[in-house]
Amino acid sequence: MKAKELQDLIDFIAKSGLNKVNIETEEFKINITRDASQKVSYVAAPAAAHAPVAAPAPVSTPAASQAPAAQAAAPAPAAEGGNYQAIKAPMIGTFYRSSSPEAAPFVNVGDEVKKGQVICIIEAMKLFNEIEAEVSGRIVKVMVDNASPVEYDQALFMIDPS
Repeated sequence: MKAKELQDLIDFIAKSGLNKVNIETEEFKINITRDASQKVSYVAAPAAAHAPVAAPAPVSTPAASQAPAAQAAAPAPAAEGGNYQAIKAPMIGTFYRSSSPEAAPFVNVGDEVKKGQVICIIEAMKLFNEIEAEVSGRIVKVMVDNASPVEYDQALFMIDPS
């Protein structure tokens, strides 16, 4: 892969809001990761080689970092003293709290939800996927802002199942 193609790929990933991308072909293997400080680094190596070569490239993006939101999911139950469960994103995409900008959110903090109830939408590749509650309970916290990019397994909601 040429340096220009590699830089174009890094720029595309930075603009997409993704935090991590792994690409592997017969000729090479590349891992691109963005940390909380919004710097992108990549590791590229021939597919057969075991010693990677690293070269950081700072890139600023308008998308907010999702790492702090994902890390905030773990301390929340201990901080508030409840046995809360996180409802996590089953895919990468854009999180929406309602079916349209004019519509009311599917759920708000304090709402009681039942298992299987639609609680949000994640848009992935121009498809709108309804995300259902995995457990019944009360919504105690919304972990993601509306129209924000989300990662796979990122906490979307904290729910009190009691």
